[in-house]
Amino acid sequence: MSASILGLVVVMTLYFGIGVMSAAGSIYLSKTLLTPKLEQIVFALFLVPIAGFYLAFTAYFGSDRAWLLESEAVVAFSVIGLLGVRAPMALIIGYPLHGIWDVLHELPAHGGGDVFGAREATAIPLAYGVFCATYDLCMGVYFYTRRSQWRAAWAPPEQ
Repeated sequence: MSASILGLVVVMTLYFGIGVMSAAGSIYLSKTLLTPKLEQIVFALFLVPIAGFYLAFTAYFGSDRAWLLESEAVVAFSVIGLLGVRAPMALIIGYPLHGIWDVLHELPAHGGGDVFGAREATAIPLAYGVFCATYDLCMGVYFYTRRSQWRAAWAPPEQ
């Protein structure tokens, strides 16, 4: 195994671990500090800025042709996030979809081909996709475990 491949494996492994630890910290803090209803709202609205990072990367890396694709994705994930304020399933599906979006951006940087066809996506920092996909998938699983508490939090009080 060449040194550059070994280095890439090490970096990706570290980012995977950071993604898991970040998800664990997010889960701990949200369960400790927030009511179930507020927790759902916070994670739903958080999907908007994490999708927005791609617009920042588009500007930073000067990917002028990527603006349309990345803007469409930000709008789509923003809609999913807004739906997730009241519908847990939107978050259960939306976060892992965002993780897939992250991995699709990672592939071309490592010889994975042009996954977006004729449309250009922006570049991302090394292993950013691995970190985000790990975080997003962990959070999707967590949201699945919280769905009944979130639904109960929005239910009208019993008479």
